Amino acid sequence: MNGNLAPRRVLSVRRIGLLATTIAGLGAAAFFVAPSLTPDSAFFAGPAHAQNLSQEAQKLGQRPAGFADIVAKVKPAVISVRVKIDKPAGVSLNEDDAPFPPGSPMDRFFRRFGMPNGGEGNGGHHMVTGQGSGFFITADGYAVTNNHVVQDAENVQVTADDGKTYTAKVIGTDSRTDLALIKVDGKDFPFVKLSDNAPRIGDWVLAVGNPFGLGGTVTAGIVSARGRDIGAGPYDDFIQIDAPVNKGNSGGPSFDVEGNVIGVNTAIFSPSGGSVGIAFDIPADTVKNVVAQLRDKGTVTRGWIGVQIQPVTSEIAEGMGLKKASGALVSEPQANSPAAKAGIESGDVIISVDGNAVNDARDLARRIGTMAPGTSVKLGVLHQGQEKTVTVTLGTLPNEKAAANQEKSGATPDNDMPKLGLTLAPSNKMSGAEGSGVVVTAVDPSGVAADHGFQVGDVILDVGGKSVANPSDVRKQLADARKEGKRALMFRVKSGEGTRFVALPLGNA
Repeated sequence: MNGNLAPRRVLSVRRIGLLATTIAGLGAAAFFVAPSLTPDSAFFAGPAHAQNLSQEAQKLGQRPAGFADIVAKVKPAVISVRVKIDKPAGVSLNEDDAPFPPGSPMDRFFRRFGMPNGGEGNGGHHMVTGQGSGFFITADGYAVTNNHVVQDAENVQVTADDGKTYTAKVIGTDSRTDLALIKVDGKDFPFVKLSDNAPRIGDWVLAVGNPFGLGGTVTAGIVSARGRDIGAGPYDDFIQIDAPVNKGNSGGPSFDVEGNVIGVNTAIFSPSGGSVGIAFDIPADTVKNVVAQLRDKGTVTRGWIGVQIQPVTSEIAEGMGLKKASGALVSEPQANSPAAKAGIESGDVIISVDGNAVNDARDLARRIGTMAPGTSVKLGVLHQGQEKTVTVTLGTLPNEKAAANQEKSGATPDNDMPKLGLTLAPSNKMSGAEGSGVVVTAVDPSGVAADHGFQVGDVILDVGGKSVANPSDVRKQLADARKEGKRALMFRVKSGEGTRFVALPLGNA
C-alpha cells in the first residue's frame, strides 16, 4: 500500500501546458487579417457584427470569474481518508510507500506535519499508513472513495473539512471500477450530488482532495477528453481532466461549476508519480450504478453473456468482407455460457444490443456489464455474412476468471512460411499441445506475423473459417484466398491469453 496513495495506473507522457484564453484574445478573433486590404474591405467585420462578437466574448469570460463560491459550497463534503495495513514480514514497501527519501527536506516536512512517509516495523510485520480522498454523498455518512485506497485496510479513518476525525466502515468495494463505499456513524454531514449530465469537453472542472496528505486542496482545469481507455479493465470509460491531481487525490471528487460531482479521481499519467496535467476520473453515471449496488448488497453483480471478444480492426473487416470496422468480434464463446446456449459462434460479430449499435468490443462489455443478471436482451449478430437477431438471457459475471496458461515446447517443424514470418508444426506432434490446430514454433521478428502479435506457442485453429491440422492446410488457404482476390485472411489463434482473430494482409504472405 502506498504511503500517499497514488492513482493505480501511472504512465509517462510529455507535459502539455494549458493556455488560458483571454477576453482580449477572443476579441482579436472577431476579424481576419489578409494582405492588401483596404478600409472598405469586406474582410473586416462591420461595427454591429464586431459589437455582437465582443458581447459574446464577454459572456464567455464572465463565467466563472473565480471559483471561491463553488469551493465554499462543495469543499465541506470532501474528506481525507487514512488507512492502516498490516504487511507481513518479508513484504517490502515499494517505492511509492515512501515518496520522499528518508531525511530529505520533503520527508522532514511531511513528518513534521504528522503525515508519515512510509511505514513502521512491528516485529514481523510492517504497519503501513496510506492516505487518499473521498466525499460524502448522504447526510447520514455514506461516502465514496477508491477501492485501491481502502483495499485490505485494517483500519479506516476519515477527517472531515472541519478537522473532526471519524472511524469508517467499508460497506463494499468493486475492483473492476475501482470504487468503494464507506460509512461514518453520525448525521447532518455536508454532502454533494452526483451529476445527472455528462460533462462536455472544455468544461471547467475542480478537483478537491488530499494530495500528499494536504487535505482540502483545490485545483482547477478543464475536461480534456471523454471515453478514455487506459487499459485498466473492460469497463474503461474515463473522463480525462487537466486539473492537477497527485498522490492522495485518489477517491476524491471532481466538480462542475454547478457544484455537482462529474467523476471520481482514480488515475494519472506521470513519469514521476506527480501531476503532469493528465488525470482520469470515473464518470458519475458509473459511480451511481456501482454505489447503489454496494449500498444495497455490499457487492456488485453484472450481466454476462460468456464470450471472448475483440475489436473489429480495418484489417479484420477486410478479411471478413465487412463494410465497416465496427462491432465486437466473438473470438470464442465459453462452454455452457448464455451466448453458447443462444447459438452464438466463434467468428460472429455482435453489432447491436436491443437495437442500439455496438461501436466496439469495449462498448459491448460496458453495456452488458451495466445490465442485471436475468435480463433478456436482443443481440444483432453477423453470422457468416448474414445478419440475424439472437435473444440471450444474461448470466452473472463470475467474480474471478480462470486464466489457463498453456506450456508448449519446441519441435522440428514440418514446414515453414518465410514470407509470413512463421514456422509451423502440427499440434499433435507437440509435447503438451492438445492435438488440434497448427503450432507456431518460431516467429521472424521482422515478419508480418510478428507485427500482428503472433508468438511462439500460439496455436492456429482455423484459417479463412476452415480448420487446419498441418502447415499445408494453412498454405492452401493462403493460396485460395489470393486466387479469390482477397487482400487479408482471417486466422483464429489460441494463446495463453485466450482465443482471438487476427487478419494478416496477403500482400506479404
